[in-house]
Amino acid sequence: MAAVSAAVASEPVPLVVQKFGGTSVADPERIREVADHVARTKRHGSDVVVVVSAMGKETDELLRLAADVSKVRPGRELDMLITAGERKATALLCMALHDLGVPADSFTGSQAGFITDSTHSNAKITELRPERLKKAIAAGRIPVVGGAQGVSAETHDVTFLGRGGSDTTAVALAHALDADSCELYTDVTGIFTADPRLVSSAKRMAKVSFDEMLEMTANGTPKPAMRAVEFARTWGVRLHVRSAFTWEPGTWVQEEDPTMEQAIVSAVVHDTSEAKVTVTGVPDEPGIAARLFRLLADREVNVDMIVQNVSDHGVTDISFTVPHEHLEAAREVTEALKDEIGATGVSTDHEIARVSLIGAGMKSNPGVAATTFETLAAHGINIEMISTSAIRISCIVREHQAEEAVQALHAAFLG
Repeated sequence: MAAVSAAVASEPVPLVVQKFGGTSVADPERIREVADHVARTKRHGSDVVVVVSAMGKETDELLRLAADVSKVRPGRELDMLITAGERKATALLCMALHDLGVPADSFTGSQAGFITDSTHSNAKITELRPERLKKAIAAGRIPVVGGAQGVSAETHDVTFLGRGGSDTTAVALAHALDADSCELYTDVTGIFTADPRLVSSAKRMAKVSFDEMLEMTANGTPKPAMRAVEFARTWGVRLHVRSAFTWEPGTWVQEEDPTMEQAIVSAVVHDTSEAKVTVTGVPDEPGIAARLFRLLADREVNVDMIVQNVSDHGVTDISFTVPHEHLEAAREVTEALKDEIGATGVSTDHEIARVSLIGAGMKSNPGVAATTFETLAAHGINIEMISTSAIRISCIVREHQAEEAVQALHAAFLG
């Protein structure tokens, strides 16, 4: 009997990392509800590590304050300011947990062991030393970690991991602590086959592969953060995207099951955050495109889709898309380069949208592109640019037609 008891006692306790976004901890009532959920998870037999973002829109408010007090905002000081929002949320959540009789300790990113490079506002994790968290877990306490922050190995300054960095924090901890799962709580009930605000028949997906999720986040799906999904795929961390308001099961993001037949199209997503730049009359000579896109890269302009027309009498047009916030820099680069390379003009267009079909089943099913183009043509929607991968087809259309395009494609493939 003693041997049986010893065997039972030695069974490992499941460990779950739970990340709560800003809307989940937006006010005292929400913080108490999150504390209650974390406490119930603990009482049901799992060890828990919690990652929290700043409350509500506090990060935006801190950035506004910075702009109000200074035109010069050094990266070091901006990171110190922004990460204060997460530290505030961790302390408040720990207080709420103590109020429920659950011992908990708050940790900044540096206290949790996040070592980063020295890039302010968008630091990269270089090492994770979670020894203090492991000690807290072993002592029966719940560590509550401030998301999206760490400390530079070189300068020892506080660093910010960038927008969506709390998701990355949670995934990194799940990997380092060998957690059974990583739950990302947000204001939606999971990942949908389309934006439910546009498509009433959109369905919540029970599961989606890492590759499909990466394509979706790269093409307009705002949550979870693409960087976190990349890390999760690399480290094999299963993600559970779910609602902090209903607690119902959400969507599992995990490795593709090779034994299961994949849906031809899993989702239709859209993105209205990009603009198009076109350089006309470009000499069709070796090195011209290399020169253009090197200068754009040096200005840290993030180029997405690129289309070069067939050469006509030795000249061609090059079009590419960039985020709206990079449009002015892209315009400056192309205008400055125009005369140097002998181009005839530069034009920009911010009234575009990208509509994308994502599905692992595309790899083995012909005809998806044909159906896509036929569907859009039937609705009078012109395609201005096309980009594809093994599991994605993206089309640039007029922004005012994006909603109709999403609805039509969802009905054609998922309706």
